[in-house]
Amino acid sequence: MWNRGLELGAWGTLGQGRAVHLSRLRLRDFRNYGRLDADFAPGFHVLLGRNAQGKTNVLESIYLLATLRSFRGVGGAQMIRHGATGYFVGANVTGAGDHEIKAYWSPKERKLSLDGRPVRKLGEYLGTLRAVVFCTEDLQLVKGPARGRRRFLDLLLSQTETGYLATLLRYTKALRSRNALLKQSGPDELLLESFTGELVATGNLLIAARHQLLPRIAPLVSASYQRVAGGRDEVEVVYQPAVRGDFAVELSKARARERVMRTTLVGPHRDEVLLRLNGQSALAFGSEGQKRTYAIALKMAQAEHIGAVHGVMPVLLIDDVMGELDAGRRAGLIPLLQRAHRSGGQVFMTCTEENWPVELASELFRWTVEDGVLKRATG
Repeated sequence: MWNRGLELGAWGTLGQGRAVHLSRLRLRDFRNYGRLDADFAPGFHVLLGRNAQGKTNVLESIYLLATLRSFRGVGGAQMIRHGATGYFVGANVTGAGDHEIKAYWSPKERKLSLDGRPVRKLGEYLGTLRAVVFCTEDLQLVKGPARGRRRFLDLLLSQTETGYLATLLRYTKALRSRNALLKQSGPDELLLESFTGELVATGNLLIAARHQLLPRIAPLVSASYQRVAGGRDEVEVVYQPAVRGDFAVELSKARARERVMRTTLVGPHRDEVLLRLNGQSALAFGSEGQKRTYAIALKMAQAEHIGAVHGVMPVLLIDDVMGELDAGRRAGLIPLLQRAHRSGGQVFMTCTEENWPVELASELFRWTVEDGVLKRATG
């Protein structure tokens, strides 16, 4: 959104131990908000209102501050309020230190600052605020193409492994350059070999990191699924790399096909993550309810893993997920929400009616949202 690399979504690394929360949010001409200034304490925040009033827009703005991308998969132009020329999103973040974020986006101008200084590199900014979103779009992790599952791995590794994002960006740059050469009728062979060498070097690092992540994340996904589904099914998450042997050798063997297809046919950009349900493909054999539960379990595992690595839970953004689950499955989310609460973290939930778990009723901050106006509810 601010540049091509930011589309991957990632965080840097902050100090461990002290919960980070969004203490103030400011919006100008963002979606249906002409102006919003709101202060938030740590804890559970419920945004209550009818559909199309702006509840999800608040969550989207928080996720944008954390990742510099929308969880709805749209570009900056779609987030500008109708009739405006650009949008502004600002925040104060409180944790190990206090930080101020200011971001402005328009088709002609893009500005991002942290503590009053322009941000020049991703590492200077990402990690200021960490967030995990639960939303309808998550279902594409199960039902959608492999690209979404690769992005899930990349996101999680970028959130938790120092240097992974830099490697991923180097790989992506080399891949684009190599593909551009392959599209030429007579590519420069020396230049092609140079990009191939960079592709292999960075690609091997990505593959190794993904291999190491899966044994750590798979048990969390399984445990999360059992909590939500009540132990009805067995789930398995399996990493299936596109490179099965020596990456350089496989690229060499694919060279003739690459010249015909004019694109790079082998590499971690073609990896798959298999989601199995009772020994079979969740996509092919799972019910809609099982697929939705699987998607929620993946996001729960993401939050748990980030919390375990950093010692601090991320901000949790839950976009009307409670309304899509029965009471038993909603209860499966409670341990994660309570952990965020006990650690001094934050949860933002959107609801069209009061359908959140009763266990949380005494600990909620209630807000009403109507036609782009957010107000703290009283009583």
